[in-house]
Amino acid sequence: MLRTSITRLPVRQVAIGALRVRAIASSATPHPATTIQNTISEVNVVPHHIQERDRRGIATSSSPLTRVDAVSTVPTMQGDWVLFHPVYTREEIKAVEVLHREAKTVSDKLAYGLVKFARWGYDFLSGYKHKPIPADAKMTLQQLRKEGYLLDEQGWLNRILFLESIAGVPGMWLVRNAFIIKVDMSDRSAPYRIHTCLEEAENERMHLMTFMSLRQPSLFFRAMILGAQGVFYNLFFFAYMISPKTCHRFVGHLEEEAVVTYTRCIQEMEAGRIPEWSDMPAPQIAIDYWRLPSDSKMLDVIYAVRSDETTHRFVNHSLANLNTNADVNPFAMREPDMHVKGKQIEFKRDESERYVQESHDIMVQRRKEVKEEKLSP
Repeated sequence: MLRTSITRLPVRQVAIGALRVRAIASSATPHPATTIQNTISEVNVVPHHIQERDRRGIATSSSPLTRVDAVSTVPTMQGDWVLFHPVYTREEIKAVEVLHREAKTVSDKLAYGLVKFARWGYDFLSGYKHKPIPADAKMTLQQLRKEGYLLDEQGWLNRILFLESIAGVPGMWLVRNAFIIKVDMSDRSAPYRIHTCLEEAENERMHLMTFMSLRQPSLFFRAMILGAQGVFYNLFFFAYMISPKTCHRFVGHLEEEAVVTYTRCIQEMEAGRIPEWSDMPAPQIAIDYWRLPSDSKMLDVIYAVRSDETTHRFVNHSLANLNTNADVNPFAMREPDMHVKGKQIEFKRDESERYVQESHDIMVQRRKEVKEEKLSP
């Protein structure tokens, strides 16, 4: 029964069109975290005849075609030009909990051990110590930073930029891998994981673009990131060839650490220990991407980013519980809301089975409703 329901039954339905099913599921159960954003924002494009031009007659910053910097490829347009992604309510971003999945098998312990080692190196490079502040300490903010108890805003930004530069690597590699397997036709389940992995990679990219709008990294910092990405990409390549489940578990534990990092950042901001960000307006790219109110602050952005990392934590731990050679992607049709992903660290395989069946039932019911609407006079 398990193999039939999660492995074979939904495959044909997913192949018909997972994106269409997502739209159907969203209309049946409207929720900000599962609704495809179809609203097209008003696009402001500078008319060609009034664009600024340099001495060679080439359009500069006001050209809709010219890339001004690395923050946005469409600098004069506003709106959401990206893939499906959740948009959170105020209640959802507060529903996130710091959770940890206990490693039980040898592969799980290996994945968790590698994450802890990477975390140690990451903390060392970013100068992060997270020393507990003594209860009777009467030091100023500057003294706390000097003694290594706190990071300043540049320290947090360096840490976040490095984290987000590395975090997008697994998703992009998985997309490439799934595409190759699809062409080879050796793994029927791989195509249905592509869009989830691609959404995750683009989501991490948008995190990076958001924080890069606050600071352009130095040449040395960029070189360090390129080296780290190159090493991580190749290691992940060989590891995934050996054990895909271990790789998904590794990413799940990695996202656990990301949730911890952003939770601590939120705590520091709410305690007034990062005053440089207290009243800083949210970058426009973040307002567009997460549909934030126009008066949102940097704290709202950090909350949204943490919610995204919680999604990645939940999805990867859930995928690690499946048979990667046969089971379909349970999140190809829809995703649980943050009240589930924020408080539950994973779906067990039987929970994924039920979730796939629920998605299938929603699709069938919606198709019946559409058919009845067409037949009604």
